[in-house]
Amino acid sequence: MIPVQEIMDLLPHRYPFLLVDRIVEHDPGKRIVGIKNVTINEPFFQGHFPGHPVMPGVLIIESMAQIGGILALMALGGKKRLAYFAGIESAKFKRPVVPGDQLRIEVDIIAHKGPVWKMHGEAKVGDAVAAKADVTASIVENSGHELEGGEK
Repeated sequence: MIPVQEIMDLLPHRYPFLLVDRIVEHDPGKRIVGIKNVTINEPFFQGHFPGHPVMPGVLIIESMAQIGGILALMALGGKKRLAYFAGIESAKFKRPVVPGDQLRIEVDIIAHKGPVWKMHGEAKVGDAVAAKADVTASIVENSGHELEGGEK
């Protein structure tokens, strides 16, 4: 298991845009599984939709991309690189995600060539698929800019 502190060492994201709570499975260079606990305290629930809170689909896909980025970064040695979200294909939303749900996000590598990593992700609540998509990340060297809470 990879706790949130180690995740924050890899990703520049911070609250409210860090959308990964922990990594529970990791097969280096092949597959990763992360958890996002969805609570009513999430800031997006104030406006999406008041009285009937639903997690925005784009944020579910962002969670997938962050977890996929962790997989690619760990395969490449991590801290001196950044993962940029480069593409989304075949996104499907199957069920709403609401406060109290726990997203189990499974990401598998489809292919990678040089800095470009293509991955397939599925976000599940229990056994039900909430969303799935193919996401692409571009891994780049960190340009040396100081990241708050991170290294150069």
